[in-house]
Amino acid sequence: MSGAGVVNTEVHGSRRSLPDAPFLAAARGERPAHRPVWFMRQAGRSLPEYREVRQGTGMLEACLTPDLACEITLQPVRRYGVDAAILFSDIVVPLRAAGVDVDIVAGTGPVVAQPVRTAADVAALPALDAEGVAPVAEAVRLLVRELGETPLIGFAGAPFTLASYLVEGGPSRNHERTKALMHAEPDTWHALCSALADTTLTFLRAQVAAGVDAVQLFDSWAGALSERDYRELVLPHSARVLGGLADAGVPRIHFGVGTGELLGAMGEAGADVVGVDWRIPLDVAAGRVAPGTALQGNLDPALLFAGEDVVAREVRRILAEGEAAAGHVFNLGHGVLPETDPDALARVVDLVHATDLP
Repeated sequence: MSGAGVVNTEVHGSRRSLPDAPFLAAARGERPAHRPVWFMRQAGRSLPEYREVRQGTGMLEACLTPDLACEITLQPVRRYGVDAAILFSDIVVPLRAAGVDVDIVAGTGPVVAQPVRTAADVAALPALDAEGVAPVAEAVRLLVRELGETPLIGFAGAPFTLASYLVEGGPSRNHERTKALMHAEPDTWHALCSALADTTLTFLRAQVAAGVDAVQLFDSWAGALSERDYRELVLPHSARVLGGLADAGVPRIHFGVGTGELLGAMGEAGADVVGVDWRIPLDVAAGRVAPGTALQGNLDPALLFAGEDVVAREVRRILAEGEAAAGHVFNLGHGVLPETDPDALARVVDLVHATDLP
């Protein structure tokens, strides 16, 4: 199992050299030793050790406490032997670090005290300085020393999803205020997304400088948009973030929920790997992205409750469909659900690793 203890690992500056890591090979479109697997939200509420270590500590406080964020990130690597760790964080961490009054409310999610809905609100948004996320960079440095040959994925929310939280004031089912601003005041909208692209890029560059081996840009709410609106009002800002990391030397993953019709456009934003939710098969997704683009996904997280036989059947189907992609990283089609049995995830990892590549 991958985990603590450095084995055949070189460090060049802050970043390790991991030539044999299956996750990085698949992300580059190469043939790995075995199909890599990790899970979105693999560190979190489904793990009893997570609940124990987080007891009495708020979510954002945990994200900004280096040794705690490090420990939480390591937990699923120890338990499952996944092929990548993802930094324990939240998409609103850089907003909070910049000075935005945002908190994560239990049972609700991120809540913004003063929503951003006018040009004056946008102009008043504080910019993020890399020093503001120094605790996150320190967590990355701690992890680089602990992870051995397991790659570490950096984490950030995309400009559109961050903008939606700011405009709506919290989670939204229909994104009505967001869409109204996008269409009624496009100049204000683009100014907001441009500012958030700066914030996101600063956050990701700080993680890259500290040593992450890949980055994932989450556009959680992009599936609420038409392709036309995505291309005109969102794509340029995501492209600026991903393009700003083009010289970083790390794979860039782009993921959204309900984005089957947007996969081609999301790939055009500059991703090396496009994440696919469970709604379309991977072989269909492979035909929607540019040649050479790797895919990540896409087991429905709800199926982990359906029993071992169902899960095994679905894992094998996804592995077969993933052969159509230039590279395939096995994952869920969204995050691990809180009530998921950790043993079910362990069985998935074992099955993926035991399945011979054609």
